Amino acid sequence: MIKLNEVRNENCLDTMKLMEDNFIDLTVTSPPYDNLRTYNGYSFDFESIAKELYRVTKEGGVVVWVVGDATVKGCETNTSFKQALFFKECGFNLHDTMIYHKEAVGACGSKNGYNQSFEYMFVFTKGKLKTFNPIKDLIPKNAGKPTRYAKTKSSKKGYNLDAHIKIAPKSSKRQNVWTYKIGFSSRNDRNKHPAIFPEKLANDHIISWSNEGDLVYDPFMGSGTTAKMSVTNNRYWLGSDTSVEYCDITKERINSFKEHLRNI
Repeated sequence: MIKLNEVRNENCLDTMKLMEDNFIDLTVTSPPYDNLRTYNGYSFDFESIAKELYRVTKEGGVVVWVVGDATVKGCETNTSFKQALFFKECGFNLHDTMIYHKEAVGACGSKNGYNQSFEYMFVFTKGKLKTFNPIKDLIPKNAGKPTRYAKTKSSKKGYNLDAHIKIAPKSSKRQNVWTYKIGFSSRNDRNKHPAIFPEKLANDHIISWSNEGDLVYDPFMGSGTTAKMSVTNNRYWLGSDTSVEYCDITKERINSFKEHLRNI
């Protein structure tokens, strides 16, 4: 039986070999795509990893795959969509194509294009989705007030407007473009890992697609953001990383966070 709540210093394919079928509730990860940054020791066999993720994901479970594209000779590689299509070939459903919008980012893929400020967050499901805890933090303009709602209906005679009045909710389900500031847990983190994604990004996916007591996996654990936010939300976690340095960062980060919780 594989031990939970630990990061394993090995290729994620070796970790998943130890897992039974239908083992993981949720995967939240960002792979080292298109060699955009230098990672310590990674070899990235995408197709084998996608197939294994399908095997080890529970029925109704979710894989959140955060990925972007490099620009080579003025053209985007389109790696993101190629990967999404292969996940579907493996048997996953593409539940949602979400956008991770990076606030105040000025990176430019091509000098003849607009500044790039987003990555894709593909949400894949294995079979029918079993868990969805919607984050309701979108505040309507007329929250709590009588509001006219219009719905257009089509028929053989054309379009008819169906309008009615109801009280606008105080908050509603957010949209699928999520905006976060790009930052680091500390000023030193930039030198420790080249691509830390925001803690809140991992947090929001974990609370959306899993419940307390579920198991969350990150096959490219890096600095341990998925692990930390799993601990924060009372989920079991498991991670893989081929870099000893990054595994040490994860362990240090989790231990420091647990010590912080004990002192509260």
